[in-house]
Amino acid sequence: MEQNLIIAFIELLGTFAFAISGIRHAAAKHFDWFGGYVCGVAVAIGGGTIRDVMLGTTPFWMTNPIYLICTAVALVTVVLFDTLGLALFTIAGIQKSLAFGQPFWVAIIMGCITGSAGGVIRDVLLNNEPVIFHKEIYAMACVIGGLAYWGLAELGVPAEISAGVSFAVTCLIRFLAVRYHLSLPVLKEK
Repeated sequence: MEQNLIIAFIELLGTFAFAISGIRHAAAKHFDWFGGYVCGVAVAIGGGTIRDVMLGTTPFWMTNPIYLICTAVALVTVVLFDTLGLALFTIAGIQKSLAFGQPFWVAIIMGCITGSAGGVIRDVLLNNEPVIFHKEIYAMACVIGGLAYWGLAELGVPAEISAGVSFAVTCLIRFLAVRYHLSLPVLKEK
């Protein structure tokens, strides 16, 4: 019984890890959520499906939906962690800049850089156009979250609460931007 539990845990952990791998590759190609899910499923269950077919048994995911659910959780995790990281690093950048005595306008810019510049560096290293210049609202979520922090600080709200509200505002804007494909207006050559 314990052996079966260990195998089930390893299979779920492997499914989750490979699903994230497939989803990240789909994200690199700018697939939508459904495309990301399909890629995640393909990577997560592909090898085991081939194994089961070769062994003459029903593929494991056809007898238990947990593997498809696990891939859905991986998809949400990827999107969630990107947004949480963006918001947390924005706040960290703002707070560190303020600790160094910078004015709030500089702190907001530093928060935006802290939250989004890593992705720009990644894109440059991969020889891609930076995502923040053409996808859903990303860096602007940092700016608006920073403005919320500043506004609350001006009203005398404690830093902990200001940071919490800034976090929530940044996350909300990013989630809405992803959900509704919101982006800034595109410049057009005339």
